Amino acid sequence: MAETLLELDNFSVTYPGQKDPAVDDVYLTLAAGEKLGLVGESGCGKSTLGRAMLRLLPRNTDLRGRVWFKGESVLDFTPRRLREFRGEAVALVFQDPMTRLNPLMTIGDHCIETLRAHRPEISAAAAKDRAIEVLEKVNITANRFGQYPHEFSGGMRQRVAIALAMILEPDLIVADEPTTSLDVTVSAQILDELTRLCDDLGTALILISHDLALVAEYCDRVAVMYQGEKVEEGKALEVLQRPQHPYTQSLVDSARQLQQAAGFVYTPPDPATEPTPLLRLTDVQKHYTLEASPIARLLGKEQPKVIKAVDGVDLEIYPGEIVGLVGESGCGKSTLSRTILQLIQPTAGQVMFDGTDLTTLSTQAMRRQRRQLQMVFQDPHACLNPMMTVGQGIADPLIIHGLATPAEAEAQVREMLARVSLIPVDDYMHRLPGDLSGGQQQRVAIARALITKPKLVICDEPVSMLDATVQTQVLDLMLALKQDFNLTYLFITHDLWVARFMCDRIAVMQGGKIVELAPTQELFTNPQHPYTQTLLQAAPMLASA
Repeated sequence: MAETLLELDNFSVTYPGQKDPAVDDVYLTLAAGEKLGLVGESGCGKSTLGRAMLRLLPRNTDLRGRVWFKGESVLDFTPRRLREFRGEAVALVFQDPMTRLNPLMTIGDHCIETLRAHRPEISAAAAKDRAIEVLEKVNITANRFGQYPHEFSGGMRQRVAIALAMILEPDLIVADEPTTSLDVTVSAQILDELTRLCDDLGTALILISHDLALVAEYCDRVAVMYQGEKVEEGKALEVLQRPQHPYTQSLVDSARQLQQAAGFVYTPPDPATEPTPLLRLTDVQKHYTLEASPIARLLGKEQPKVIKAVDGVDLEIYPGEIVGLVGESGCGKSTLSRTILQLIQPTAGQVMFDGTDLTTLSTQAMRRQRRQLQMVFQDPHACLNPMMTVGQGIADPLIIHGLATPAEAEAQVREMLARVSLIPVDDYMHRLPGDLSGGQQQRVAIARALITKPKLVICDEPVSMLDATVQTQVLDLMLALKQDFNLTYLFITHDLWVARFMCDRIAVMQGGKIVELAPTQELFTNPQHPYTQTLLQAAPMLASA
């Protein structure tokens, strides 16, 4: 039996100024080389637990109990021993790699700095050789050594983050939601490489995730957290196929509800009634030009490079439809959505909305149109002002568009809060976004988007950051609101099970183009394009009991 690498004993974490602990009396062990999944809803304490192991929490955070690593007490480490411990013994991979990457440093410099900070005796040449070797293990070729983070896609940046975590060959990696913002194919590649490297080096892994299917596929054991406590633990397949705790059962049931949903039976518009699309895109293009350096232009050695983010998209969406848009990171999904809203101007093509070509409108006319076109973002922080109360934030669009007096706006906000199940309303009206959970923040964002009674709502990954139970609650809410307000959705997601649960039809994007468009059931049962087939094969499935 493998030796115990990490042991938490009666471990509790209480943040400064808080009465209740974020992590409460947790006992947990991890063997050398073992892979442990840590799952639970947003705010349950799983990320706090991961950071507390490395003592990466705000100063004056109250840590109680014991954390043993290879028989040493982590809570008693001196600052110098703690610096050695982080990176050499334990490394952390964040959800957003840009929190780890300095935009002013090349990828190679990141690797060399990390290596020489812990091993100052190594020469510059040896450090570079080691850096290239580790980058190549995560499929980043040597010719990209001198490039900067912004020149990499999201998936490639996450590969760099993994290389930085592995470069010192630590005993343990804590990966905190490392694939949440990535599509299924890239997620599978990232986790395949991470677990392969762990196996090669005998490195243990703690995978913090809300994706139960991923945990089942890649982890030996799973620990379930709820309201700061560990409520269930065991072999991954046993816990996820035969959950014992009511909360674990609700998580698994929610995940299966999404994955086993039959999907909508699509009824095409009746040609006899001459249906008019609410939104019609015709040959929409958005190209970016990267200029060559002045010296290269003078020497005639380098020509400007054109990036075709959106490359000739045709799409029609009819009133009352939910059309899904799926594809890998960097395929053009979000660029297309922003082009529809005219937040960025298309290079060419036509965007017809409710009979009006949006590309021809003045700035003032487009601003008037936006009350009919709203957006729900992946991260509610992108649209919620942290200094405005929930009531003020939802009322803001009504005031901006001159649709209501302050008194009328407050009445409409109260009605909308009740509609998105943020009740009692008085408890939420005067709270700030930072006082809410992730699911509650997304409900506020949805309320804000719907307060102007739009005809089309563009949803850009609206549930990708939420756990399975909150995902299903928010999706059910969006379906109910669709009926109540006669909404039409363009639903952008990398989660194919969410797309099947929500959408009438699905468009698959690759390389700026729509490569397949079909009714949802048809796409899942008989995909035509090779890329669609690859996406479906890569989507992790939670096995039935």
